[in-house]
Amino acid sequence: MKRLYVIVFLVIAATAALGLAIAEHSGYVLIAYKSFRYESSLWATLALVAVLWLLIWGVKALVELVMTSSGVVNPWSRRNRSRRVQVAIEHGQLDLAEGRWASAQRHLYRAAEAERQPLLYYLGAARAANEQGKYEECDHLLERALERQPQAELAIALSHAQLQTDRGDTDGALVTLQAMHERHPHNVQTLRQLQRLHQQRGDWSAVIRLLPELRKDKALPAAELAELERRAWGNNLSLAAHRDEDGKVGLQSLSRAWEQLSAAQRQEPALVLAYAEQLRQLGAQVEAEEVLRSALKRKYDSHLARLYGLVRGSDPARQLQTAEGWLKEHPGDPSLLLTLGRLCLQASLWGKARDYLESSLRVQRNPEACAELARLLAQLGDTERSNQLFQEGLGLLDERLLAAPLPVPVHA
Repeated sequence: MKRLYVIVFLVIAATAALGLAIAEHSGYVLIAYKSFRYESSLWATLALVAVLWLLIWGVKALVELVMTSSGVVNPWSRRNRSRRVQVAIEHGQLDLAEGRWASAQRHLYRAAEAERQPLLYYLGAARAANEQGKYEECDHLLERALERQPQAELAIALSHAQLQTDRGDTDGALVTLQAMHERHPHNVQTLRQLQRLHQQRGDWSAVIRLLPELRKDKALPAAELAELERRAWGNNLSLAAHRDEDGKVGLQSLSRAWEQLSAAQRQEPALVLAYAEQLRQLGAQVEAEEVLRSALKRKYDSHLARLYGLVRGSDPARQLQTAEGWLKEHPGDPSLLLTLGRLCLQASLWGKARDYLESSLRVQRNPEACAELARLLAQLGDTERSNQLFQEGLGLLDERLLAAPLPVPVHA
């Protein structure tokens, strides 16, 4: 408050001093140039200069105010263009995430056309168009993205391949990915997409050919790669077994596929299981028994032991004796007990078969063991127990059947 009093006092004092100066002497100003002549008192001239300065300052301020306000009001101003683009980006990304494809395409295309780095917006708009089934528009948007950012060719091509896959055009996706693989042979994402596409197409031979590159470029974690390798070779064995060569389906192509495996792979239980199962389905029962017996001799595996009971070797008595030898070290394996029951059924050892099958069920309730024991009991005349086991096996085979409602029986 004191400061305000001081300012007011100084203003009054200055005004009084100015008034005294004007009263004491008015002064005189003369400006003459050619025909122009200005003549006035000093104080009037100073007042005119002050008024002109205030007028100029006011005009300048008004111009700045108009320019600033036009930036707010004018829809074509740079500030408003930037704001509209930001709104389009926000709406487009939200629409894309929530599945409003038409709105997403419209907003993201608008953002892409306005931005200096439009790649992500073009890709989003292309995906939205693809989801609507507008495949030509999708491809056009990707071409536009390539025109604007040619250095992003790989990213655009990978997105294109994924969109082609999504629309069911796996042939087109394969062409796109193979072209990128040739240009960028060590790109991890290209390798991954190629691997997934080959799997989707069921082309396990192609997956196998790709495995060395996947391993070399560390495109997949070690555990995932090992599982993929087992699955690829296993499915390749299945395909080889059903390959038609000169009207013959079969053993030769299956044997060639098996020989393509390394020595270590031919000892993996999962691949041995796949090979022996295909031999069994092709009727090569003796060969399947030999393969399983050799594998189980090297290293016991419950899945191989189960399949051993489904094949018929050249010497059934020896086959049963071999399986009983494994029981000494694995007495609680329900799969082995099931296999022993089956082998006893093949040898017509009814009582022994019943004991083994009941032992398997005591360890684990299994639909296969239920079915085998039910068949045996039906032949032995124990119909009631046989029916109970059939019902139990059916429930174990698919527990969802028990949860489904059944119609109420109609009594006559």
